[in-house]
Amino acid sequence: MKFPKVKSKPAIHDIDMCSGSILKKMILFAVPIMFSGILQILFNAADIIVVGQFAGDNALAAVGANTSFINLLTNLFMGLSIGANVLIARLYGAKNQKDLDRAVHTAMLLSIYSGILMTIIGITSARYILVLMKTPAEVLDQAVVYLRIYFIGVTSTMIYNFGSAVLRAIGDTKRPLYYLIIAGIINVILNLIFVIVFGMRVAGVAIATAISQSVAAFLIIKCLSRKDSAVCLVIRHLHIHKNVFFRILKIGLPAGIQGIIFSLSNVVIQSSVNLFGETVVAGNSAAANIESFAYFSMTAFYQATISFTSQNFGAGKYKRINKIFIVGEICVFVVGICIGNAIALGGRTLLCIYTSNPSVIEAGMHRIAIICTTYVLCGMMEVVVGALRGIGYSIIPMLVSLVGVCGIRLVWIATVFQKAQYHNPTTVYLSYPISWAITFLVLVICFIILKKKINRSDTHNIY
Repeated sequence: MKFPKVKSKPAIHDIDMCSGSILKKMILFAVPIMFSGILQILFNAADIIVVGQFAGDNALAAVGANTSFINLLTNLFMGLSIGANVLIARLYGAKNQKDLDRAVHTAMLLSIYSGILMTIIGITSARYILVLMKTPAEVLDQAVVYLRIYFIGVTSTMIYNFGSAVLRAIGDTKRPLYYLIIAGIINVILNLIFVIVFGMRVAGVAIATAISQSVAAFLIIKCLSRKDSAVCLVIRHLHIHKNVFFRILKIGLPAGIQGIIFSLSNVVIQSSVNLFGETVVAGNSAAANIESFAYFSMTAFYQATISFTSQNFGAGKYKRINKIFIVGEICVFVVGICIGNAIALGGRTLLCIYTSNPSVIEAGMHRIAIICTTYVLCGMMEVVVGALRGIGYSIIPMLVSLVGVCGIRLVWIATVFQKAQYHNPTTVYLSYPISWAITFLVLVICFIILKKKINRSDTHNIY
């Protein structure tokens, strides 16, 4: 097989990350990711809004109760997509087309295997896990139905996300956005048809999500199959190349485990919230969905930091990495402060979109008032993690997160929350900003130390 040379000049959809203005190019890179993340949240938001308005609070709680479990299963495999993103960006920066081609085909086949495995796990363990999470009995059956249908279509979700990671690695963040816009419109239309016209309630929104994600997956595969791309996908060449696979695992597995750690702590928190009944669960679900818009706006700069750092690391341009880190932190700080506080100020109005129940709205505001005003800490923490992964360190942020995020939250729930005077949802939500702040400070110290180690090294090893 012949391998085309990596173009010295990026294609029209790509961004040259190794030269020129970092701020301008990072914004150009991050904005489409920001909107892509928001559209992905709109998939779930459309589900929640439609069932909340047309199927009642029980259905709203049933859909929302699944979020933590879905994230728990998907985060491990999404970590692998991060590993693929980092490796492909390094190989692209180093202009190593042979290994770049192998990395693309390994990553895309890995996405298919990941989706199939998740489907099996999700369908077979849905009821058991939801019971373990203390999901209220009145919403349990509906939650199981939603979860099982969702996981039937999860392979498409994996294909889209891995494909997007491949394109992000070479600086293309616009086309994944275009495909999500198409899929998002389809999702909203199908939600309304299945729930309002056919009265399918929870099952209807789950089917709509699966179909729309399948459309996004088809479009991303079609895009990657273009022969003029440096990351051209040829279906018959799909193969797990062992050396590339283990390189992806080296970065992606710790990233996935870190995602699981976050999700585990959130499962514990969700279980604690479930103790306060259907109203609090519904309010928490709606608030968490609204907060996701702020999170995905910030995490766009985490993705930008990973790709920019990885490409410059692959090209041996270590001095630009410090500037990338600083610019990433400044950008995420501004976005986090502005969007987080805007949501906090307009929280009641936003919650009215999801439900008309005053008690549910009040329960949602308890969460928004705490989380959104401090969400910037989470974004700043993520940027440091992105910088560390970009320079080849993935185990360290995993370990720091294990102690700083999961550990602190679990200890908080097991100690402070158990005291009678603090046994309320507000105490549960306070565990978020406390864990973010401590973890951020430790990660910054780690980055400073490890970056100096790279600067002193005379060996340029992109792996």
